[in-house]
This record gives sequence, C-alpha cells and structure tokens, in this order.
Amino acid sequence: FGFTGTYKGRPVSVMGTGMGCPSMGIYSYELINIYGCKNLIRIGTAGPVKDPADADHYDGVVVTAAVRDEGTTTHYIPIEYPAVADRHLVEALASCGRQRGLRLLEGISQSKDSFYGEVDPDCSPVSARLKERWTAWQRGNVACSEMECAALFVIASIRGARAGAIMNWGEMEQTIQTACDAVRLLIRQD
Repeated sequence: FGFTGTYKGRPVSVMGTGMGCPSMGIYSYELINIYGCKNLIRIGTAGPVKDPADADHYDGVVVTAAVRDEGTTTHYIPIEYPAVADRHLVEALASCGRQRGLRLLEGISQSKDSFYGEVDPDCSPVSARLKERWTAWQRGNVACSEMECAALFVIASIRGARAGAIMNWGEMEQTIQTACDAVRLLIRQD
C-alpha cells in the first residue's frame, strides 16, 4: 500500500515496504529512482540486542547505522561499504522524540535475513554460530535487531538520497507521530 498527500505544498508519501532487505531494496530503489524521493524514514519494530532490559528502559531506537548481516546489499556494493543513516534525519527523529517525551536510544541496528534466527536460534542447525554472533553484537553495543535498515541506508546513500529509521519494541502510535513530526520539521528546514 502507498498513499501520497501534501504538507505545506510538498508531497509526502507513506508506503508499506514488506519484510526484509530484499523487499526494502526494491521499494527504496524505486522510490528514489522512479519517484524522485529525497528523504526516506523507516518506521518499524525491533528487538533489543545490547541488553534485553532496554525494552523496559527505552521506548525504542533512532538508528544511526546498521550491521549488514544480510545478503541483499552485497548485490549493490561490496560489504565493506557502511550502512549509515543520514545525520540530519537522525537528529530530526531524535529531537522530535525528545519533544514527545520518548526515551530513545541512538545506536546501531543489526539487519538480518532470518526472523527466527534471533527469536529461536535453537531451531537452526547453525545455532552455535547464531548465538556466537548475537554475543558479538551485544559486546559491540548494537542497540537493536531488525530486518530492513541496512538495505535502506545503503541504497539511499549510493543513490544520493537521505535515509533514517526509528524503531520501537512494539508500541507504534508514538513512533509514527514522532516520524510525522520529523517530516514536518524537515520540510520547514528545507
């Protein structure tokens, strides 16, 4: 689904992108290359990584960068290329979250391809590898785990657009409102 309206004469679209980096790769590429989108903000849910208690202490995460623990983005650029959010979008999301009284981490996300690899690693024949990597992400202070940010950040960066993301642990209303506030702020700044 996608909807387009205007705010202060500027087009603003809301688009469902589906799940995972392959889907996000398609949508972000088309939004930038076909429709000329310049700013893309992902709104979604994530699981805490660094400390499971983060879900009790914080409302979510403004993602600053993503671990490219997925397979899609290597089809666009080598793995050494970082998946980094645009600093202007990060600041807009963080600022608007603070104004709403949200307790948001700012940090790195792990973008991966397997939902159940995180949720139930013992279901996999490579469970030891998954657990070892999870421990590495925790020790590396990765804030959250989700499935789309790496593709969004890489494709936006190589196509000359700006991208950011705000994730929560399950309560969407304030997260959506924060992103809307950030869009209004960015339009006023532009």
